[in-house]
Amino acid sequence: MKTKNEIKSSPLAAGIVNKSNKSKLPSGDFPPHHMVNLNYKLNYIFARRSIRKYQDKAIPEEMLADLLAAAMAAPSAVAKDPWHFIVVQNRETLNKLTAILPNGKMLHQATAAFVVCGDISKAHRQQESYLLQDLSAAVENILLAANTLGLGTCWLGVHPREDRQTGIRQLFTLPAQIIPMCGIAIGWPAEQPEARTRYNPDRVHREKW
Repeated sequence: MKTKNEIKSSPLAAGIVNKSNKSKLPSGDFPPHHMVNLNYKLNYIFARRSIRKYQDKAIPEEMLADLLAAAMAAPSAVAKDPWHFIVVQNRETLNKLTAILPNGKMLHQATAAFVVCGDISKAHRQQESYLLQDLSAAVENILLAANTLGLGTCWLGVHPREDRQTGIRQLFTLPAQIIPMCGIAIGWPAEQPEARTRYNPDRVHREKW
């Protein structure tokens, strides 16, 4: 992965579109994929990748607290803040999570995990859609904050899979009104995928569809 200075000194630092290519864009059009460059100021976003290999190294408690503070800085419909976070560091429990989450094998290596849940009774209008939007915003904050602190993460889906939700409910004895939404593997990365975007101009619409 390029360092901040390497990116800053390159032509890519001009922004999302290289200045030499700007004049080639038809008026009002968004740039095609091959003309998109990664702005180094947003590297904390572009460098956030799903990490599946971790070092055997503990995460300081203050860093976990930082991640939770970042999570609860997320926007929430009508500021209802319906989120709850189960912090898992026990190796036996982390291993049990892999039996519930088929794509969570990296939890055997990760030294921590969050299980992100929501209280449907606290959500705006008690609507599941608002609940899931709030929790997703909190999760993305965790992922970006972890990357900024040098940690790796991997978002592991739970909702809406009934088998996974049931497994999480049983493992952590969740109250009836609590909905498990996802897990997040957390640890010091043992791999470093390159920064990237999946920007696609076909998904961008100006003023109308």
